[in-house]
Amino acid sequence: MGVDAYMAHCLFDPQDGYYTTREPFGAEGDFTTAPEVSQMFGELVAVWLYAAWKAVGAPEDAVLAEIGPGRGTLMKDMLRTLARLDRGFVAGHRFALIETSPRLAAIQKKTLVNAEATPEWFTRVEELPEAPLIIVGNELFDALPVKQYVKTPAGWCERVVGHTDDGALAFRAGPGAPDKSLLPPDAEKAPLGAIFETAPAREALMDTIAERLARNGGAGLFIDYGYEGPALGDTFQAMRRHAFDDVLAHPGEADLTAHVDFTALAKLAENHGLRIRVRTQGEFLLALGLLERAGRLGAGRSAEEQERIRGEVERLAGPEAMGELFKVMEVLPAGVEVTPD
Repeated sequence: MGVDAYMAHCLFDPQDGYYTTREPFGAEGDFTTAPEVSQMFGELVAVWLYAAWKAVGAPEDAVLAEIGPGRGTLMKDMLRTLARLDRGFVAGHRFALIETSPRLAAIQKKTLVNAEATPEWFTRVEELPEAPLIIVGNELFDALPVKQYVKTPAGWCERVVGHTDDGALAFRAGPGAPDKSLLPPDAEKAPLGAIFETAPAREALMDTIAERLARNGGAGLFIDYGYEGPALGDTFQAMRRHAFDDVLAHPGEADLTAHVDFTALAKLAENHGLRIRVRTQGEFLLALGLLERAGRLGAGRSAEEQERIRGEVERLAGPEAMGELFKVMEVLPAGVEVTPD
């Protein structure tokens, strides 16, 4: 099977998939996301969300949605912050979570049981009400399946997962070939064994979101690790127990991801007349006031607590941590600029 089919089965199989059977997040899971690192992340994303709503005309019927909401921590922090910014805003708008996993949806409902608003749950973007949409997704696109192609003596062939004579999983070169127009300029000069990735599932989702924003108005914010391509390279990886793992070693028991090509996603949104801005997570959070928020949060706290907060800032925005690897993509109507107060 293709790498995309393997990835989809491992992550989303209804009976044995990683996201349908395991608790992936936090110290007891396999990885930690930014909302779990610090409440400051969700607070600052809420500041952006509120500013984006104002920037697109403050529509009274807007739906505020998170897609791929994990344990619900980001939405909980956003709702608390939005209530402090404008209690009437929270009371007067609909909030939504888009989640395909019933198990994770149940966890999210527990997380949000005493939140400032009660969101509605949906499984697909297409199910959302027809209204202006402000949508946020953190570490969403990296978990969607990718196709891989490998350079062979016969040319570029689809990379597939098969098995050896003793039954072990192994990569093979299959019969499929990529659309040559998608290959980067240096593809023909690449050495044998070079890898090229495409992500039809990601692009389809981005196209759906962009079409909705173009039709009904609104804005999107997507945070993920990745690059601005196209580029060659194998970014398919597995995380298990907070360490890198062989992607074929524990199917269904490890988180599988691949880096996001933000250029490909941006082109899709631009095709719908939308404007794109991409910057690093560090730049984004610092511009929103991460250092100032950390200072207020640490005021009057013990030295130990202040050191913990400094560590959270470094992890979220430091160049050696999430600050450079993670990128933030704003999807906005043409001519609209989000400038938080």
